[in-house]
Amino acid sequence: MANDTQPRKLTGMAHFIAASGYSAGGLARAWKEAAFRQEIGAGVVLIVAYAALGVSVPTMAAAAVLFLALIGFEALNTAIEEIVDRISPEISTTAKHAKDLGSFAVLCLISANVIFLCSSVYVTVMR
Repeated sequence: MANDTQPRKLTGMAHFIAASGYSAGGLARAWKEAAFRQEIGAGVVLIVAYAALGVSVPTMAAAAVLFLALIGFEALNTAIEEIVDRISPEISTTAKHAKDLGSFAVLCLISANVIFLCSSVYVTVMR
């Protein structure tokens, strides 16, 4: 016997439109985070820096992918924090570890962006 309380799964264009709405909601939620806004600001600075360096299109594309990965990880980190705060409002070691690991993942991608920028500057200046 099927459970009729489950929402109907959307397919095709309806699914795409619904998913776009969920993504817009995620962006609106992420925008409330200071870290997210700071990373967007840093991304604008990166675009200007890469443009001023006159890097190649593949380098710019790689930089864009790294930056988008950073933004995605920041969104996942925020999601982890929200879930942890919901299911573990009291202070716990497990909750702290979950939040610290999410933060570490973001730090790793910030570092990757910085390393890529530095290598791009080095290659551009040395050519």
